[in-house]
Amino acid sequence: MVTNESCHSLIVTTANKLGAIKLPPRGSSSLGIFSRYDGNIIGGSLLGAGMMLSGACPGTVLAQVGVGISSGIYALMGATLGGVAWTGYLKPVLSRSCPKPTAEEETKQKLTVYETLGVSKSFVFLAFEAMCVAVIASAALFTTVGPEAKIPPVVGGSLIGLAQLLSLLLRRKLLGTSTSYEEVGGWFLGLLKGKGFPEKYSTMLLALGMISGARILASTVPKFAQFTNVTVSPLAAGLGGFLMIIGSRLAGGCTSGHGISGISLFSMSSFLTIGCAFATGGLIGLLQG
Repeated sequence: MVTNESCHSLIVTTANKLGAIKLPPRGSSSLGIFSRYDGNIIGGSLLGAGMMLSGACPGTVLAQVGVGISSGIYALMGATLGGVAWTGYLKPVLSRSCPKPTAEEETKQKLTVYETLGVSKSFVFLAFEAMCVAVIASAALFTTVGPEAKIPPVVGGSLIGLAQLLSLLLRRKLLGTSTSYEEVGGWFLGLLKGKGFPEKYSTMLLALGMISGARILASTVPKFAQFTNVTVSPLAAGLGGFLMIIGSRLAGGCTSGHGISGISLFSMSSFLTIGCAFATGGLIGLLQG
């Protein structure tokens, strides 16, 4: 995770600096309850709870399905139901009830960490990279790689960074997967209403590519199909999948949209979402023993 962030912040900052593509920070998600970030806080917490229950996130569940992990299939089913519930009910209700900031309010909002702290973007970038390097060095010195790792974690994180670069070059977008479940929900509801193929499906294609890529790699290199069997009941996996999609849509992104892409833009909403996700997931893990 830390290697991912180091690579992504470097790639995204460079792309913005060179003017290759305009990448605005992620805005806040407000439910109008207690803060303009309350959607990020509540959504992030639900995302973390769902991740802990299912043993996956909206992105890794796709790789799990590709490799053939049974709990991933149940989690994907729950996530798909979450996408349908969000698109068909929750999103329309929230769009009517949640306050929308005016254009003037949006202009005045401080969306990034460096704007909020009143420091330069370069300072935050260098401090963030230094923190990532320190964490990576500490992990390498004081911890051991688990038996489930098929490649060095630093290599894995760098490859995800490469995926971000390819997404920028080919899609002109940053990585994000939770939108695909909303698109699936829209497609499902559209079919029920006789509307046929959905207008939005680009993130669905990305999700299908992730499943296919995992399947092809596992078939080509058998060791990647060997995984540590973690017992997750179908009920926990399905419920977790449902919660993590509802949470990620409330927060406006998941561990890829916020955790990989949003943090690389130093978005306040992304740091809050992912912080709440890991805090809640860790708390549930402690309670589970």
